[in-house]
Amino acid sequence: MKYTDDQIADIGEKIIFALKTVYDPEIPVDIYELGLIYDVQISDEGNVKVVMTLTTPNCPVAESLPAEVREKVSAVRGVGEVDLELTFEPSWNKDMMSEEARFELGMF
Repeated sequence: MKYTDDQIADIGEKIIFALKTVYDPEIPVDIYELGLIYDVQISDEGNVKVVMTLTTPNCPVAESLPAEVREKVSAVRGVGEVDLELTFEPSWNKDMMSEEARFELGMF
C-alpha cells in the first residue's frame, strides 16, 4: 500500500509524538527536544529510517536508548519496517537542543 503525502505527514507527526516519550535517563528532557534525532524519513510504503545520536559515544544507554526508539517508532500505526542508524557525525552539542529543552534545563 502506498501512502499519500497527507498520510505520511500524519505518520510523521505521530512518530515525533512517540519520540517525545523517550528520555535520556540522565537529563529530564526528551530525546527529540534534546536534538538527538537528526532525521526521520518515511517512505511511501510507511517504512521509516531514523538517524540519531547520543550525547556521548560512551553513553550508559548506548544500547537501550536506540532499542527504545526503534520500539516506539515501530508501534506507531502505519509504520512498516524501522531502520535505525546511530551516528556520531556531527557529534551532539548543546546548541542542538530546542529552546524548550534549554529552558527546561535552565540554559537560556
